[in-house]
Amino acid sequence: MMFSFTSFSRCQRLVNNPILTLLRNFHKEPIPVTWEKPEIGWTKLNFDGSCKGRAGKGSIGGIFRNHKAEFVLGYAESIGKTTSTIAELAALRRGLDLVLENGWNDVWLEGDAKTLVDIIVEKRQVRCAEVQRHVSDIISIIPEFDNCIVTHIYREGNRAADKLAQLGHQSQKPQIWRQIPPHQVLQIMHEDAEGKIVFRRR
Repeated sequence: MMFSFTSFSRCQRLVNNPILTLLRNFHKEPIPVTWEKPEIGWTKLNFDGSCKGRAGKGSIGGIFRNHKAEFVLGYAESIGKTTSTIAELAALRRGLDLVLENGWNDVWLEGDAKTLVDIIVEKRQVRCAEVQRHVSDIISIIPEFDNCIVTHIYREGNRAADKLAQLGHQSQKPQIWRQIPPHQVLQIMHEDAEGKIVFRRR
């Protein structure tokens, strides 16, 4: 049987029908997301970048926790006009600076920008020169640690870092918290430590 262009067009409209797409997505099972503690002796960094508005106002944030999910250090900072990609990379780069300053050697780096995590893990080249500069800088630092893993987590498991990145938008100057976290992340930290499952809709 011949498949005419008219039939093809009708099929395309059916495939691209927004109502059918919504129904398909509605019936997909949600993904359970849980923040995981690092191993004993390891320090885990969750980082995030944020970019808001037409002006592209950027900020960064990150949180370090130990194997008991206890707060070790947090940071937040406004970084001016930028893109979301650069903000994510800047958040990780600032975190790495703090790792070096504190002499931690077994570190777990985790963010919710999957494409960037993949680029760093696979040491891929990218076309944008500014992005490549940040990526190359990060890749050059990682071998300085005894052990380092870089992983992706969905945003639902990166809520503490996201909250700190949001605080960065409100900061007039770079902020660092040691031992005592800002009250805005206390509830999230408690839920993370308890292993709370947050469901992500596909």
